[in-house]
Amino acid sequence: MLSDRAEQDGFEISPRFRRTIEERIARLERDADYDEAQIAQLHNGDHIRRQMRLVAVERAESLRMRMFLDCSRTRLPRPTIAL
Repeated sequence: MLSDRAEQDGFEISPRFRRTIEERIARLERDADYDEAQIAQLHNGDHIRRQMRLVAVERAESLRMRMFLDCSRTRLPRPTIAL
């Protein structure tokens, strides 16, 4: 679905933007691991459900961003002109 649109539109992103997205993915996955580990220390059922929902949202956002990167191409830097 997203990949078909990306191929048709010639979807490109800058190397800097790609790096920013990759860093965000790593942060989301690290946070999800940490938040999931905290569930064992919670006692209230509502807190546990909210924490599990937080982990699910973090993982879903990470997956969405990975799919975005899979569907995009990294723009090559423009050639420099010698003066």
